[in-house]
Amino acid sequence: MIERSPLFNFVTYAAMILGLLVVLVPFWIVIVAGSQSLQEVSRVPIVLWPSSHLWENIQSAWLRADLGPKLINSFIVAIGVTAGKILLASISAFAIVFFDFKARMVCFWLIFITLMLPLEVRIVPTYAIAANALLPFQVVLDTLGITGLVQAVSSVRIGLEWNLLNSYTGLILPLVATATGTFLYRQFFMTIPDELIEASKMDGAGPVRFFFDVLLPLSRTNMLALATIMFVSSWNQYLWPLLITTDRTHYGTVVMQLKALIPTQNGTPDWNVTMAGALIIMLPPLLVVALMQRWFVRGLITRDK
Repeated sequence: MIERSPLFNFVTYAAMILGLLVVLVPFWIVIVAGSQSLQEVSRVPIVLWPSSHLWENIQSAWLRADLGPKLINSFIVAIGVTAGKILLASISAFAIVFFDFKARMVCFWLIFITLMLPLEVRIVPTYAIAANALLPFQVVLDTLGITGLVQAVSSVRIGLEWNLLNSYTGLILPLVATATGTFLYRQFFMTIPDELIEASKMDGAGPVRFFFDVLLPLSRTNMLALATIMFVSSWNQYLWPLLITTDRTHYGTVVMQLKALIPTQNGTPDWNVTMAGALIIMLPPLLVVALMQRWFVRGLITRDK
């Protein structure tokens, strides 16, 4: 057992307090600025204590940026991406762990390598696929000469096209692949004892029943922890919705809409209203984390038996 010295305790708590300040100070400044008038928030130095204009600024931000429909869009996208990530990650990990085929480790490492490729790196090919989701199939047909053969025989050219721009499908589908989720599910599935697998087989459970009736209930805390992380990440997406949508009225998300509170001309921004809008945007993920905190912690540091 490692003995904890007073110096070790001091360094540990100092690091914890420093990390807490790094997280909470910006959040506190947003609350303070969102509760002040424009004259108060423009003071130098800024007053680091809340004022009495918070509700007024929230109403102004809500009306100016038309945040209601954008909140609905953000919920649709975040829930859709989260559900898609969990479903795809669990099925992928299930196939890698429980199905014996020669290329399963190759598949796993190909998935794992994508952890080093963030969305910003693959944004151009992803956008190209979203502009025509059937483009890979079209390339295959052209490469195999099927397109030319059909055109020579029937004078009809095969042109496959499925445009995902300006749609919820385009906002959700390209983001559902998750190497992180697949890796976490794989690590959990590898802890399932062989006795449980054999018992399920003796009860007549096939792969589908074993997956839904045994594995998913056992992995519920891991699922909730992953869902919390994925929901917050999906809610905060800015670059992909910005690129995939030109019809911001119907498909814009609330994070994108925050810039509507900042004038593009030479006018002075109402930073108090902007910060109040930021508070509105931060509230849903904060509530999700608060409500899921117990399962989130259990899913990260414990395993279901």
